[in-house]
Amino acid sequence: MTSAPPSPTAAPTVALVHGAFADSAGWNGVVARLLADGVAVESVSNPLRGISLDAAYVASAIGQIPGPVLAVGHSYGGAVITNAALEAGNVVGLVYVAAFAPDEGEVLQDIEADSRDSVLTTVLVPRRYPTGRGMDTELEFSIDPAHFHSAFASDVSEEQAHVMAATQRPVSSLAFSQKTGIPAWRTLPSWAVVATGDKAAGSDVVRSMAQRAGATAVEAEGSHVIMVSQPDLVADVIEQALAAVSR
Repeated sequence: MTSAPPSPTAAPTVALVHGAFADSAGWNGVVARLLADGVAVESVSNPLRGISLDAAYVASAIGQIPGPVLAVGHSYGGAVITNAALEAGNVVGLVYVAAFAPDEGEVLQDIEADSRDSVLTTVLVPRRYPTGRGMDTELEFSIDPAHFHSAFASDVSEEQAHVMAATQRPVSSLAFSQKTGIPAWRTLPSWAVVATGDKAAGSDVVRSMAQRAGATAVEAEGSHVIMVSQPDLVADVIEQALAAVSR
């Protein structure tokens, strides 16, 4: 977990949670803008080992941030903050960036199966990893590098997409198969960035979830990694949410 010194004001700290096939570096442009604007920000590493484990870890990390927190999730990170925010106890608002905002009992694999815009399930490569329990292994997925640019990051250069593909972090199948608990968006105000060219989570999925959550949504042309290609736009939405929860 990387952090910046908290602001001397009472404004909430922004906690950024990355999604699957990624790490905190995806937030670099957003972090630079927020820091330049004097916003306290921390980037929380997401273990990518499944909803229950990841939510518990992120809830613990956020709960140790002094004062109120605005939780921001990208992609699968949105599902994680949906499950972690209430447990953390200090989250005052949620921002979904091309992100899932599932309801209680939902699983991401079923949500993705109903998407008309997502191609994610067609470009995944399965792998096995040890559980640490004898000879047991569990399934995880990464994105086929040959399809990473078109399916995940079409609005960045091919060179940048190649780097992102080579440094992606695989995600456990449990991230897609475990059920979501009581969603924090039922009781916390939320905002959303919907990328209209999102072929990973699927623009239709992100849009419908944002509407169901009652989120204040901004739509913009861009891919699933809109926080990389348009960090200022994403930072603007975060700062609007920050102003609202600070009042």
